[in-house]
This record gives sequence, C-alpha cells and structure tokens, in this order.
Amino acid sequence: MTENETFLAAARRVIRAETEALQMLEGSLNGDFARAVSLILDAPGRVIVSGMGKSGHIGRKIAATLASTGTPAHFVHPAEASHGDLGMVTPGDVALVLSFSGETPELANIIAHTRRFSIPLIGVASRPDSTLLRQSDVALVLPAAPEACGTGIVPTSSTTMTLALGDALAVALMEHRQFTPEDFRKFHPGGKLGARLAKVADLMHAASDVPLVTGDTPMGEALLVMSQKGFGVVGVTDADDYLVGIVTDGDLRRHMEGLLSHTAGEVMTPDPRTIGPGALAEKAVAEMNARKITTLFVVTPGEGEGNAARRKVAGLIHIHDCLRAGVV
Repeated sequence: MTENETFLAAARRVIRAETEALQMLEGSLNGDFARAVSLILDAPGRVIVSGMGKSGHIGRKIAATLASTGTPAHFVHPAEASHGDLGMVTPGDVALVLSFSGETPELANIIAHTRRFSIPLIGVASRPDSTLLRQSDVALVLPAAPEACGTGIVPTSSTTMTLALGDALAVALMEHRQFTPEDFRKFHPGGKLGARLAKVADLMHAASDVPLVTGDTPMGEALLVMSQKGFGVVGVTDADDYLVGIVTDGDLRRHMEGLLSHTAGEVMTPDPRTIGPGALAEKAVAEMNARKITTLFVVTPGEGEGNAARRKVAGLIHIHDCLRAGVV
C-alpha cells in the first residue's frame, strides 16, 4: 500500500466509524430528548451551554447554532464560571452541560449552581451513572460507540455525536417555532448567508430614482431621461402610472432609422419581465442571467393575470447591486 493509499484508508475508517456512531445515536433517542426540547421551550430565559476541553468547543458551536435559529443561548466556560461567570446563569435559564465522562471536575460548580437555584439542567454524557447525569433533570446518554482514532483516547466519535445531538435540539426547536428563512436572515445580515437571503427590496433603487416616461413622450426626451438615470433603460407607464413597457439599448438599435420621430410607446418592448420587492435577490439574479439582461423593474402586485398584469413601479434592481451585495 502506498503512502497516499494509507492516508485514504485512515480517512475512510474514521468517517465509517463516526457514521456508525451517528447511527447508534439516532437509534438511542427516546422520550428524554423530547423532554429536553420541552424544557427549553418552557424556559423564559436562555440556554446556557457549558463544557470543558473538546466538549467546550462543541458547546460553543451548539450555543451559536441555537442562538442563530431562534433559541437565545450563551456559552459559559466552566472554569470562568467558578470565578464570577456563574452570575450569567440565572433562574429562568436552562443549562445544557456537556461532558463525555460526566465527571469533569471543572463542571462541579456550575452543576451545584443549577441545583442551588433550581435552574433546569440537561446533561449530555456517556455514562448514565455519572455525577452529571445523576444530577440532571434530563439526562441525554451518548451511546457507547468506539472512538474513531482506534486507541479510544482521542475524542472523535463522541464529539461528533455531541455536535449532532446539539444540531438535533436546535432544529427540533426551530421547527416547533416555525422559524423561517426571513427570521434566519435577521441573525445573519452579513456574509454569504445574508446575501443569499437578501430581498429585492433590500437592494433595489427607490421609485424616485427610476427612469420613467409616458408612452406619448418623444424619444428625444426619453433618451435624456435614460441618460440622466444611468441604468441603460427607461420604463414606460400609462396615464395611471402602471408599467406597460421598457425601452432598452436593443430597442434603440432596432429603431435607429428615424428614432427621434417616434414616441416611447412606439419604440418600447411591451409587458417587460418584472419582479416583486418581496422576492429573493437571488431570484432576480437568476432571472437576469437567464434572459441576459442587467436590470429588472420592481413592481407592486398588479391587477390582472400573469406578466401582463397592471403593475406600478416600486423600484429597479441592477445586476451590479446584487454583485456588490455578494448575491451571485
């Protein structure tokens, strides 16, 4: 076996072992998991997550996932808790404490604090008879899956199971609360996630900035409006301010001969593609890419059916607006 083959064999062995551990975890779930979810739902305060070492790293991620999916949560380091941070754990909160052995000495003070002030405690450990699980109001037992390291001393399968258990709690809570993508976006305004969930209304130019003319506007005037606004397009409205068409560079080329003798209504492309302000910006990008255009007029819901419905202009979105925001 070559060196590369040895590396791949080790990787596959680890992934296979952790997959088997997750399957064991799935099969071990019972009413205690449901009780843990209910305990968190009934708490008026936050979920306080704590753990030491590798469990602490997993705990930070669980707290972050809970907080970003509608369950207020905070990580408290057990060593820091012993030096004043226990004040962060208050009546009304729920403590979620992680420890593979259930005997981590640094957890003693935070466990005692929850018992002293009747703060509900959810324990996650591998030994049902451990101090942590015996003291817990709800005990979530990790199945006895072998660690993927092969020696049994490196936290691998156990930390994977703990992380998955935290994700399971977060998603169960999220689904119960009917947490929507829009709710998720409130906690993720930046980065790629925020960009993917941005609405057209967040990126569009306001109606006051949109180039608009009426159908009887001479093309000479329409060209001035088109140039002044700088979008390379002008919308055409009827007497009631409903969008009925657009004039693009392509329309100008098609009517080059005698262009200035025409009106905007004679040159325009009728019933243009539009989008609503509540649509995802990602959808606007897909529409523009599919039709090889750079702008979409944003319209309010109109009267009538289909794309020909009577719609009033609410704004305009340009492909550059989407690219600047990271929507691709």
